[in-house]
Amino acid sequence: MANVKQLLDNSLNELLKADLTRFQWYLVNDHNEISKAEMENADRLDTVDKLVSCFGPEGAVKITVDTLRKIKQNKLAEDLENTQKQGQTSSSAQTAFSTDVKADSGVVVNAPVLTGNITTGPVNFNNSLNPAGTGAPSDSCTSPPVDYTNTSRELKKNLKEDYKQILIGNSQIGRKKKLDDIYTDLYVVENETGGRENDHEVIQIESKHNQQTAKDKPLKCNDMFKVQPDTGEQNRRVLTLGIAGVGKTVSVNKFILDWAEEKDNQEIVFIFPLPFRRLNLIKEKKYSLIGLLNKYFFGSGGLSSLPEKQGKVMFIFDGLDEYRFELNFKEEDDGLTDVDKEMTVSKIVTHLLKRQLLRSCLIWITSRPAAASLIPRDYIDQVTEVRGFSDEQKEQYFIKNSSPEVAGNIIGHIKKSRSLYIMCHIPVFCWISLTVLQPLLGQESNEKTPTTLTEMYTSYLLSQKQQMKEKYSNDSEPEAKAWSFEDIVLKLGKLAFKQLQEGQLIFYKTDLEKCGLDVKEGSVFSGLCTRMFQEENPISGEQVYSFVHLSVQEFIAALYVFFTYKDKKANLFLDSWKKELTWKLSTKTLFKLHKDAVKKTLQSKNGHLDLFLRFLLGLSLKSNQSDLKKFLPGLKLKTENIKDTTDYIKKKIEEEKSAERTINLFYCLNELKDDFVEDLQKSLSSGYLSSQDLSSAQWSGLVFVLLMSEETQEKFELQKYRRSDEALMRLIPVVKNTTRAL
Repeated sequence: MANVKQLLDNSLNELLKADLTRFQWYLVNDHNEISKAEMENADRLDTVDKLVSCFGPEGAVKITVDTLRKIKQNKLAEDLENTQKQGQTSSSAQTAFSTDVKADSGVVVNAPVLTGNITTGPVNFNNSLNPAGTGAPSDSCTSPPVDYTNTSRELKKNLKEDYKQILIGNSQIGRKKKLDDIYTDLYVVENETGGRENDHEVIQIESKHNQQTAKDKPLKCNDMFKVQPDTGEQNRRVLTLGIAGVGKTVSVNKFILDWAEEKDNQEIVFIFPLPFRRLNLIKEKKYSLIGLLNKYFFGSGGLSSLPEKQGKVMFIFDGLDEYRFELNFKEEDDGLTDVDKEMTVSKIVTHLLKRQLLRSCLIWITSRPAAASLIPRDYIDQVTEVRGFSDEQKEQYFIKNSSPEVAGNIIGHIKKSRSLYIMCHIPVFCWISLTVLQPLLGQESNEKTPTTLTEMYTSYLLSQKQQMKEKYSNDSEPEAKAWSFEDIVLKLGKLAFKQLQEGQLIFYKTDLEKCGLDVKEGSVFSGLCTRMFQEENPISGEQVYSFVHLSVQEFIAALYVFFTYKDKKANLFLDSWKKELTWKLSTKTLFKLHKDAVKKTLQSKNGHLDLFLRFLLGLSLKSNQSDLKKFLPGLKLKTENIKDTTDYIKKKIEEEKSAERTINLFYCLNELKDDFVEDLQKSLSSGYLSSQDLSSAQWSGLVFVLLMSEETQEKFELQKYRRSDEALMRLIPVVKNTTRAL
């Protein structure tokens, strides 16, 4: 044994440090008996000892020869092989002798026959064969299992502190509440589409809540990664979709908190939350998986390996739509990758999903629907969807966050406006409604209670101004007193409009600076611009910003476009000075602004400007402008005729073939408080419509009215109406959204 060790030592001693590292890498990857942790700090002699203890003398030499050849050290391999053969020949030339062998305790012994020698004194034979000679590990080779108990406990403790509270409102004037106290279950279903959806997200939430059927398979987030009782299998890679603000992140936080508090999913040893907006800050810097986890969760060296058993490690990547770097799944496969190999964060994510890195791990990714196609369906085991609050869950939310009396008043009010009630499927909109309506509905009579989306968001903005005034009225800093609410809103508006056109929901310091917005101003007005401090992030101190919800961004963007029109006499939809000059010489500048906005919206492939258009048109009403002047004192009030705009929208309704686009145009008429929809409702109630040949606009209007009716969802009597092929095509959305069609 000593001679073999010396032979191996002599051979390895010829290797440079880099060659020895490669030699050890092959040992780890080719032989399960040797772990990465064992070779991590092993020198030459440690490596020799490990080879002999695991594989026996002959096995150690054979494996060393093979491995030397793999690292292109053929001369060393040949020398070692020849030296071993010479030693074996010399040994076999010796004369052997025979002796009796006693087997204790009934052990069967295959005794060698040794002849021609005289031996005095006792001779002992080791009666345990080392199977390592044939390449199997001996007992001394098997490493004791790594105990992750303390490391897991440390992670749970830290995550519990991070996730036990949730910010209600915003980062400056908001308040933290216990997540368990305010959490309301969300409606989550299995969604098999897994692809891109081309409607505006508000349209999606409207249609999907109308389409809830028995086919939907409701799920609990805490059960998504457990062995499924119907299949007996475990989903390892789950993609959860949901529109902005619908509750994806809160669902993730609740899952993590329940694990950290040891309420559920305790078979998982580690859960690592890695939001994409945090990973953006790393940019193109390279990390190993272990290195990345140590940076975020344990500090340097706190974690040296990960459990390899199935389902013991979970990664949660929240907000795929916010990631600013490419995920390349077409790159040539590297095969299995080591947890200590350094690579970009994008590669870490793709290697985990392709199961080339830590094959046994669980992965949960959340995303808005439009970004779902960034991950090929081959790398996802299950697609789920968060659809926000059901009608019952809305009521639970308002009761949990106010009182039964206030909740009843709020629900009673929003039910009067179908568009507001539908928006309350989105948890963030429930919070906005609570912020606006709670003080207003406390009064006995208030004619200014919002009934349209534009009025609701205008009131929300006014409440933010009041909160900012209260916070900074006694501020001793001259800088704070100098901040103008109007300036901040318009700078944020410029940012919102630019980002909306580019389809961006999050932004960074450089984005703010391009719009003339000081970082300090942005964080002060954090009711609209929530700063996500990354102070727990040792890699970068850069701050991430976002509007509290996409609809808030769309409202602020519309406000900026409208104010620019009123104050600067400019149309932001025009892209040349000739068009700008022609527009300024027109006598109907507001109408032409509206016309350009309608055209731009209808051209959008995914309807990303639908809500923006509703807000822009709603802000044109004199009643809304009076409220705007409270926080935009520079706004010049002037009554302008909007009849041309409503006539143009009705004309587009006649021409438009898409049911979804016509529905949004009717919402626009609703924001302008046009009587067309109301007249249709009266005609529908009287039965007049059922006996008439309807125009395209009337059919579209009928679809809109029926979709907004709660009764229609239960039963729709198609037989009442005089049908044509066109009529049937236009009524498809109503038939889809009803439980029973006659």
